[in-house]
Amino acid sequence: MKGLSERKLSVLILILLILTMPIVVNSQTEGTPSGPPPIAAPTVSEGVFAVKLVFTLGLSPTDDEIEAESRLAEIGILPRNGWIADYPVTPDIVGELQQAVFEAAGSGKLSMNKEEAEKRYNETLAEFGLSIMPHVDRGTEEPRPSASADYPTPATINNYYYSDGPPVVTCYAPPPSFYNMYAWVPYPFWWSGFWFPGFFILHDFHKTVVVNRRVVFVSNHFRDIGTNRVFRVDPVARFQGRTFGGLGASRARGLISTGIPGSDRTIFNRPRGRNLPGGIMVEPPFSRGKVRPSPPGGTRVSPPPRGSEGPSERGRRR
Repeated sequence: MKGLSERKLSVLILILLILTMPIVVNSQTEGTPSGPPPIAAPTVSEGVFAVKLVFTLGLSPTDDEIEAESRLAEIGILPRNGWIADYPVTPDIVGELQQAVFEAAGSGKLSMNKEEAEKRYNETLAEFGLSIMPHVDRGTEEPRPSASADYPTPATINNYYYSDGPPVVTCYAPPPSFYNMYAWVPYPFWWSGFWFPGFFILHDFHKTVVVNRRVVFVSNHFRDIGTNRVFRVDPVARFQGRTFGGLGASRARGLISTGIPGSDRTIFNRPRGRNLPGGIMVEPPFSRGKVRPSPPGGTRVSPPPRGSEGPSERGRRR
């Protein structure tokens, strides 16, 4: 009887130790996951990200967004459709920039090897709260669903939308009444050890966000003051490589031309406001924080109906 009691006590102690140990998953991210991403993904513009990246990679530091984008583009570090200063760094852009950093390090354009470049790039992401890693399908093990308690509940998501408004980018399916405002981008990625088959992004947005205590704009609308034409970067078309090209993009990549010389700088990377003769300040188009219809000629890509191919309201964790 005494031996049996000791055996039961040992099993009980082992169970308690297992329950109190931190959960470590074998994912493609480093370190122990701190939890799933928030309902509103951290929003940082490409221009702000470029300024930090040139410093982290040991290039000549600058506070000018266009200059930072130019220095990176000169050594091949840029998103597939070029740098667009006010466009947000979305998960697919994270993956495109990561690959570009690897290639620049491998070709000797950076004064460091691939391992060091990867480390510094991930540090830059972490500083902005973007603990994202592209998903690489190795054909060995499929991601497994995590416990539902790890993710925001539908009620929590619904309350967020009505109290704080629709986020620009989110990993979770929006409530039904907001669903048509979003495009679904099928780009699989990991976020702090949690796997997602893609992300949602507003069809149209132009709003103010705070990044590291600095107020910046994020937008997918751009106006050419000379012709008074408005251009819109479609999130799904951008992912598929068929949209307007920003700074540094090669025209051989199938990008859409605005027909305006130097538009990669004068439209997609212009300052937030522009002085006209007489001291008049022209602000960027559309009211801050408001969602407006696409400009004429813009195409909407509707997200998939519920129950069809696409994500559930939860990501998955490996």
